[in-house]
Amino acid sequence: MSTSPLILPDEWIAKVSRLSIATSSKLRGQHKGSHRSGRFGSSLDFSDFREYTLGDDVRQVDWNVYARTEKYYIKRFLDEQEMRVHILLDATRSMGEEKKWVFARQIAAAIGLMVLNRDDRLTFSYVGETNAIPFRRKGASYRKPFLQVLSNLEMASGVGSFAKEGIKVLPKDSTVLFIITDGLEAIAEWEQFFKRLPRFAGDVRCIQIVTKDELNPTYTGDVRLIDSETSQQVNVSVSNRVIANYEKARTTHESEFETLVHRFGIRKTQLIVEDGLQTAIFHKLFKLNWVQ
Repeated sequence: MSTSPLILPDEWIAKVSRLSIATSSKLRGQHKGSHRSGRFGSSLDFSDFREYTLGDDVRQVDWNVYARTEKYYIKRFLDEQEMRVHILLDATRSMGEEKKWVFARQIAAAIGLMVLNRDDRLTFSYVGETNAIPFRRKGASYRKPFLQVLSNLEMASGVGSFAKEGIKVLPKDSTVLFIITDGLEAIAEWEQFFKRLPRFAGDVRCIQIVTKDELNPTYTGDVRLIDSETSQQVNVSVSNRVIANYEKARTTHESEFETLVHRFGIRKTQLIVEDGLQTAIFHKLFKLNWVQ
């Protein structure tokens, strides 16, 4: 496989590596990591004391406290377990506009670096021409290989439905699942997809990638439009009426999409490509407490 320039510039690699994924989900892996959970375990970070009860490990009794109080207390320590984060990327044709595709991969790259830098486990899959899980690693030493995987991904050109195919490439029991998509599939397909997600992750987050032209088309006059999913061409005279009909259809789809994510307890945000990474990560994701 040829090696492409890394999808994130060096300065951004340094910026995002200082951040981490925030979650209140209690679903954790069985291996040690640097993500502190709310559970109690056997790390070196002392939490507090509690009175000894039958069945507790007597090795945890603090004899210094017993000497002062003549009561048995055990020490409690904060448990540090790995977070398991999966990133599912939409690589179907509707994501194929160059700036949109670059931005989507940059967001995926930034999230992945946050995970790997905290010694948590990262898995990544996509739905495109081929459906695969090209990456499943843990630890900061795999940051560059992950960036290279995303950098080498060819232009989004998958056919079919991301919502239908995405469920097939998800690992089970993730702590956090990030879905990066433009959300343009039919609402009925999204409904079937979303209702099956609880078995795969306790904390599901949908990042919708859009461009300003999608939100507010600037086309005028006679234009030839190409359906990115089917490659079919159609000649259209872009009038105020056409723009109004488009806006109505887009708004309806967006409203139904929002209703669905709320119904299934999925956290969702919309990122506009032209706003850039700074706004996306340090304003949107940070203020949502998705990253910290």
